[in-house]
Amino acid sequence: MSQDAVFSRWRFILRQFSRRLWVRASAIGAIGVLAAVLATVAERFVPFDIPGTMKADSVDTILNIIASSMLAVTTFSLSAMTSAYGSATSNVTPRATKLLIEDPLTQNVLSTFVGSFLYGIVGIVVLQTGAYGDQGRVILFVVTIGVIALIVFQLLRWIDHLTKLGRVGETASRIEHAAERAIEARRNNPYLGGRPLVKSARTRFDGMTPVEANTIGYVQHLDMQALSALADRIDGEIYMVINPGAFVYRDSVIAYIDAPPVEKNEDMPSPEDTLRGAVTIGPERNFDQDPRFGLVVLSETGQRALSPAVNDPGTAIDIIGRATRLLTRWAEPIKDQDPQFSRVYVPALTAEDLFEDAFMTVARDGAQQVEVQLRLQKSLAALARLGDADFRAAAAHHSALALSRAEKALSDADLQRLRGDPGNN
Repeated sequence: MSQDAVFSRWRFILRQFSRRLWVRASAIGAIGVLAAVLATVAERFVPFDIPGTMKADSVDTILNIIASSMLAVTTFSLSAMTSAYGSATSNVTPRATKLLIEDPLTQNVLSTFVGSFLYGIVGIVVLQTGAYGDQGRVILFVVTIGVIALIVFQLLRWIDHLTKLGRVGETASRIEHAAERAIEARRNNPYLGGRPLVKSARTRFDGMTPVEANTIGYVQHLDMQALSALADRIDGEIYMVINPGAFVYRDSVIAYIDAPPVEKNEDMPSPEDTLRGAVTIGPERNFDQDPRFGLVVLSETGQRALSPAVNDPGTAIDIIGRATRLLTRWAEPIKDQDPQFSRVYVPALTAEDLFEDAFMTVARDGAQQVEVQLRLQKSLAALARLGDADFRAAAAHHSALALSRAEKALSDADLQRLRGDPGNN
């Protein structure tokens, strides 16, 4: 079973926290400071004499170069990164900038520059105090050579990365990969480790205890382990009626609890409060447990390309191809698995919702462009040959919707071409 789909709330929070740039920069910066400080005492633990001597001025000159150059490079890199974010916001979609901000290569490179700068500054300060002995200066010199090698390696990676950062195609690839990870995790674990909440089960909610959200925002994560532990504690069952990605209000019912009456205990939170604590609600959607969000952001990219200000049908066609690849992955069969949390029920993601997220806006805004409609009909015709009956029905339904919109917008010649067999063109 995919662990990415069922990790606990605290692991989810830790993962989101670790993706912030300042966290990684602070950690590598602390390593740089620690390396400069430890060189003052390292000679005490070296069991042999290091041949050669190193004048303080020699090491001081190198450290000055590192400190001054890394400050300039870091400032330039932050400017280039901010420009890339602005480009992605204008040409792709504002929702895609989160993926750029969380890019591990960008964070590693900037953190290396910041760490090297702090290493140089602290090394200069400690060196001026005379804390380094003869062997300590040699050790500091060796560490400095290693830092220079690391800077050169990261700088070369950064130069190559800057040629692609913020570009429409590169950003679209990041969105596709994020959506693919979420789709793969949910496809292999369609109910997040719980049991399926089938339609017949929804008629049994009478007599159960409803649990309202008590806050406004998007559901970002369901802590299935905590929900299962709650169900075991109250000797009952929990029926979740929302999926990650749902927008809830204070009075929105997010779950029903079916359990015997529980005596109130001031030392223990109520089952309703415990359940709310297992549902993370935030101001924006998250890619991790929400495959639909990746499709929405991808569709927004195609929609932006079709706007009169951009007028780039080629990008819209590319987005249709990416969405087709993602839905093809969703249509692939998976092996049946025993539920890990047998007392928690979770609704399935429907094919109709996925198709709507992927194609609705592109089909609407590209209704007047025959090249976009042709690619869309080809893709939907291919998807209609895959998956189960619901998946094929959703593909056929959106194909008919797209054709209906095109009939009102295209010329007779373009419409006649579109009404041919798009799957064979």
